[in-house]
Amino acid sequence: MRAPHPKVVLELLKPITWFPPMWAYLCGVVSAGPIKAGGWPLVILGVLLAGPVVCGMSQAANDWCDRHVDAINEPGRPIPSGRMPGRWGLWVALAMSVLALAMGLVLGPWGFGATVVGVLAAWAYSAEPVRLKRSGWWGPGLVGLCYEGLPWFTGAAVISAGAPGFEIVAIAALYAIGAHGIMTLNDFKALEGDRQLGVKSLPVTMGPDVAARLACTIMALPQLVVVSLLVIWGQPWHGAIILAGVLLQILAMRVLLRDPLAKAPWYQGTGVTVYVLGMMVAATALRGMGGL
Repeated sequence: MRAPHPKVVLELLKPITWFPPMWAYLCGVVSAGPIKAGGWPLVILGVLLAGPVVCGMSQAANDWCDRHVDAINEPGRPIPSGRMPGRWGLWVALAMSVLALAMGLVLGPWGFGATVVGVLAAWAYSAEPVRLKRSGWWGPGLVGLCYEGLPWFTGAAVISAGAPGFEIVAIAALYAIGAHGIMTLNDFKALEGDRQLGVKSLPVTMGPDVAARLACTIMALPQLVVVSLLVIWGQPWHGAIILAGVLLQILAMRVLLRDPLAKAPWYQGTGVTVYVLGMMVAATALRGMGGL
């Protein structure tokens, strides 16, 4: 059986999806404080692990497990189109799972433990019999955790060589919760295929309008809690910047809610961008607090 072209393999790994976990890992690094001598290789390795390797692996696993859904929603994808022949999609996902675990070992016990969680979560999200993707609550929640919370925690733990403090864990968890809304909006593009194949995403079970309003609420509320915590912790200017970002997101949300199906991709490029920029503002605030 012929091997797929490298460009097809890269398409399977969806590089556009790598940015959120890479950014979250960097947020974790920044929030943990100054990087010690010799720490930069761990930063670079962690960013590569979070993005191209673990996230890329999760995309390959998801495409393999979703090949029947993609045949309806995105027939041009590598597997349903036949450009990724036979079981090559599965083999790529399995090989990258092994690579991820090997790289995680280099990051020490905290990095390896987080990598194990990330790999298991990727397969639990997509593969039968667990396939948490079937749930509009568990699926986006798991992805939000692995895209934002887990990489943030890992970056902080690897750089500090220990468990991050409460403040870092709390902020990372809040942004992970908010990412549930981002993932719900991402489900809009698969609405028809999910409906036909019984995937109970929130756009399917609630309808686009209600699901979009819920997603906006889930995105906004954790950020407001972040603002409140930063003010309490003596970082009001950082809190004010994040609050300004929330207000900008609300303006974008008003556009989204006029036509959720049509505007969901637009919001992903506007409101979500402001959301992730706010993450780094929060990370900088935590770094400024010191002693974490």
